[in-house]
Amino acid sequence: MAGNAGEWTSAKNSFGVGLGLTTSNDPTMNKESPPSTVPLLARALHRIRSTPPRIIASPPTQPRRAAVALIIRVVPSPNNPLPPNPDKPLTLTQFFEADWVNDPHARPELLYLHRDNAVVTDASLWQAKLRHNTNEAHVAFPGGRQEPDDEGGLYTAMRQTWEEIGIDLAEPCYTCIGQLDDREITTSLGKRLLMILSPFVFLQLTPSAPPPEPVDTTSLHWTPLASLVSLNQPPTWSTVTVDAASRLAPKHSAVLRVLVRVLIGSMQFPAIVLPHPDASTPPATDTKSRELFAEKGVPAMQLKLWGLSLGMTLDLMSYMILPLPAAPNRSGASSGRSSPTPSSPLSQVMQLPYQHVAEDFRMEYVAPSLASVFPRFSYPDVNFWIWVFGKRYREVIRGWEASVREGGTNDRRINWSGSALNTFYAAIRKALVVVIVARALGVIFGVSFALWWIFS
Repeated sequence: MAGNAGEWTSAKNSFGVGLGLTTSNDPTMNKESPPSTVPLLARALHRIRSTPPRIIASPPTQPRRAAVALIIRVVPSPNNPLPPNPDKPLTLTQFFEADWVNDPHARPELLYLHRDNAVVTDASLWQAKLRHNTNEAHVAFPGGRQEPDDEGGLYTAMRQTWEEIGIDLAEPCYTCIGQLDDREITTSLGKRLLMILSPFVFLQLTPSAPPPEPVDTTSLHWTPLASLVSLNQPPTWSTVTVDAASRLAPKHSAVLRVLVRVLIGSMQFPAIVLPHPDASTPPATDTKSRELFAEKGVPAMQLKLWGLSLGMTLDLMSYMILPLPAAPNRSGASSGRSSPTPSSPLSQVMQLPYQHVAEDFRMEYVAPSLASVFPRFSYPDVNFWIWVFGKRYREVIRGWEASVREGGTNDRRINWSGSALNTFYAAIRKALVVVIVARALGVIFGVSFALWWIFS
């Protein structure tokens, strides 16, 4: 048991170095060595490769599936000459042992894309269509629906990536690390299943790769991992406002949509504001993407990560969490349970929203990624009733937290994201019933009082 605790302490220290949490007596060294996220990335990818994902089988009534690709690369240090590509494909261990990868100035990046004037079909299904009067640009991952001829979700993710942005993930310079947990895409507050989404993680194994060739309506944005997980530069959180009527009322019922807007208001989804593309995109490798951003005016807009894409990003980050050491009992043996006051090396850097409001959710553990993608409503009483009916949802979130704190070693058959989704939507449905009834009673009382006052 002492050995396990020692291993955990050693690992925690090594990842603290990766986050730049250690100190040095030489101020010049501290100034010249920016925090590196490579150790965190190495841990996450090794865990993804060794951990089987939770697979959700498609029901007979809705067999549609989709897949996306989370593409990661490590940009070599600009202070050194570009290293040559290896003659043979590297293994994952060999990749993270390479000198250019472990350079303090090497920069891990995650690929997002922005679809201009996206319609709700195929790959753009999980990226909401932007309004023309907004200054926001929403990002997503490359991917789309699975076709009948596709051999599986992995094939779908690779095919859609090639068709949309011109990156051939079958080339030797890329490798598939593994799959994250399946996700359910639903509508009508979780009542209707649209499809099952499978996220696959890919890594570029070489310092350079053939340049992408995105379609004219798509722009690429390589985002430094340090902008999402960093102690010195925590991510900037914002919101994306969505009309509640677009989610709750039929499209062709104008009267009902107006009624929903009046009674319920709007929905505010948490979002991360990504750094400016000019500041995060190397000009030598992404000239075309930069030109596309300039042509479309995207530099003047805010790039926001939210919804399903944010949830999958946080799922990726959750694999960076170090499992807690087992607490020893009085006899010195491991009790197999976590410490009553668990902590995480990332608890200070994730900066999840609403932490001061919803302390009961304990979002500092990263586990409840859905708690960071679920909306809040513009009317406070709606949020209050969701909290009142959300006891089961909070229990699911705590179970999800325990799963991540224990390193994912608990029952992998539990669909945590689906359970959280269903229980949260159940709380919303109950809250909306109470709110609508209360408003209706208020209107009836108000009209009755007005009529009594007029005629009396």
